[in-house]
Amino acid sequence: MNEDLNTNDKHQTMVEHLIELRDRLLRIVVLTLILFVCMFPFANEIYSFVSEPLQALLPESSTMIATDVASPFLTPFKLVMVLAVFAAMPVILYQAWAFIAPGLYNKERRIVLPLFASSVMLFYAGMAFAYYVVFPLVFGFFTSVGPENVTVMTDISSYLNFVLKLFFAFGIAFEIPIATILLIWTGVVTPQSLAGKRPYVVVMCFVIGMLLTPPDVISQALLAGPMWLLFEIGVFFGRLIHRGKAEESDADGTEDQADAKTSDENLS
Repeated sequence: MNEDLNTNDKHQTMVEHLIELRDRLLRIVVLTLILFVCMFPFANEIYSFVSEPLQALLPESSTMIATDVASPFLTPFKLVMVLAVFAAMPVILYQAWAFIAPGLYNKERRIVLPLFASSVMLFYAGMAFAYYVVFPLVFGFFTSVGPENVTVMTDISSYLNFVLKLFFAFGIAFEIPIATILLIWTGVVTPQSLAGKRPYVVVMCFVIGMLLTPPDVISQALLAGPMWLLFEIGVFFGRLIHRGKAEESDADGTEDQADAKTSDENLS
């Protein structure tokens, strides 16, 4: 039985859609700017917190340096700008959800909204995993394998580029369950077919880990392992959703047959 769209939603013209999209983008930009302005006075403290995993492992006679004249200002500025976007991510995804929601069926809304919320939490979880687990191991390895006559003095701009790359890589990698569930929910693949391709997925996880992380085995393995685990989690929940869709289809088919039988009886 076909499901109708929400009756409260009104048909909109293309111009109205563009105006709504503009308004939502403006809200995102304004919120990001507000967050940036609020965090910028604490830019140096925020950078100190982000660089703590490396500074805690540096020798006593070593410190971080700035090789460019503008780095002491531009590096914290860049960090706060990126963090403002990350902090605004829940509102960004909510605005995206509110824009596409009127075009969804009620059943689709019930699953898309939790996926949006889960994607935000998983992205933050990936960043937290990188900061609290990956950084200490990677920086501990880097600072311990250098020659004894070489003093480790990392440039603050190079360090920021390095950690932002890892933050983004782990944040995106932790979205694998969402991508897996969406593929199963839309019918592109089945849980059985995904489970059958597990060996290829494991190899792909290590390839992606090699491409997204710096050229060291530790960070590659620390990204590939969680990616494979998250894939398995996505397949597990995908099976539940696939089973629920099959049960709903059977129920709808039974209801349609009952309606058809009643109509035949009334005609006769």
